[in-house]
Amino acid sequence: MEGTVFTPSLEGMKHVKSENGEMLTKPFLDVCKLILPVLDKFGAAMALVKADIGGNITRLENKYVSNPSKYQYLYSMVQEEMEAKTAKGSSSCTNGILWLTRAMDFLVELFRNLLVHPDWTMSEACSDSYGKTLKKWHGWLASSSFSVAMKFAPDRKKFMEVIGGSGDINADIEKFCATFAPLLAENHKFLAGVGLDDLKAS
Repeated sequence: MEGTVFTPSLEGMKHVKSENGEMLTKPFLDVCKLILPVLDKFGAAMALVKADIGGNITRLENKYVSNPSKYQYLYSMVQEEMEAKTAKGSSSCTNGILWLTRAMDFLVELFRNLLVHPDWTMSEACSDSYGKTLKKWHGWLASSSFSVAMKFAPDRKKFMEVIGGSGDINADIEKFCATFAPLLAENHKFLAGVGLDDLKAS
């Protein structure tokens, strides 16, 4: 593997915004997709998160493909659903963007933990990130499923070797967190601006 598992997504992030600084739908979804192979390396521990992310990407992609010029910008989907008063529905694209962003927040936090706390086990890093990000939006069932899944977290050292490839994994993780976090923050800011950043899991 040339570089690390993050190499493709770091490259992709350079194209996520238009010249006017607007979030582009397809490049944003592509970056999220490029992160899925990282989750595969977690095995069973991340199966739920991966399925959730994959489902939201598919939902948004289907919408985008239905009219690429209309949905060129990510937030146009939200604006359309707000006008139609369907934005809060559990199968809305707004909900898809929100949950996709939250799942990515969790991953950024997780990789930050792996950098900052070299002595933590993988399950400690995962549980801490979960507590800071997804937990408050999840109901009891989702939280307990997550706790069970974390028992399958891989050995940290092996995991880091697998995702490292031929690159400098720590430098790439740092770059990934530094570049991706502001994009996610922008999604939250937009959703909060229209009063849709606090939807809970149905």
